[in-house]
Amino acid sequence: MVRMSADERRESVIRAAMHEFARGGYYGTSTEAIAKRVGVSQPYLFRLFPNKQAIFLAASERCLRDTREVFAVASEGLSGEEALHAMANAYTRLIAEDPDKLQMQLQVYVTVAAAEAAGDHEFGEVVRAGWLELWDTVRLPLGGDAHETATFMAYGMLINTLAAMGFPPGHRVWEGLNPSARDKGRPEH
Repeated sequence: MVRMSADERRESVIRAAMHEFARGGYYGTSTEAIAKRVGVSQPYLFRLFPNKQAIFLAASERCLRDTREVFAVASEGLSGEEALHAMANAYTRLIAEDPDKLQMQLQVYVTVAAAEAAGDHEFGEVVRAGWLELWDTVRLPLGGDAHETATFMAYGMLINTLAAMGFPPGHRVWEGLNPSARDKGRPEH
């Protein structure tokens, strides 16, 4: 049996944490559950990360980074409408193929809101920084257009909400969310 390096083990902890936090949230997930999923002891887990918050922040950063990479790869060499459609399609595939990504995003937002309300701003600072990088990743292929970027991100958040509530793809609430359907509703210039 080949032993994992500390970096490899740390990577497994982040993946396991994303899965556990996606399902139970920050407050409902124990470090014991994460350690068990990875197959390590809790003391070993805390040699890799100083505390539960550090594990959650690493999982949050990874979730945002993975989403950023999906957008960057999808829009590579594209701009404008082509980039918008490619990123939208890639994101739709991401959350369909890996539901933990969607659930983790939602848990991150809930945790940030709860932490901010309690006066703990570290969660928010890290997540806002990652979200701004996500924003910039989308904004660049959309020609730096703030309105287009805001519209894209707003549609994405609506898609997150509808998917999280379990609306099936063919349901009428999805009408108009396809970027090409949205374009049809725009006035001609």
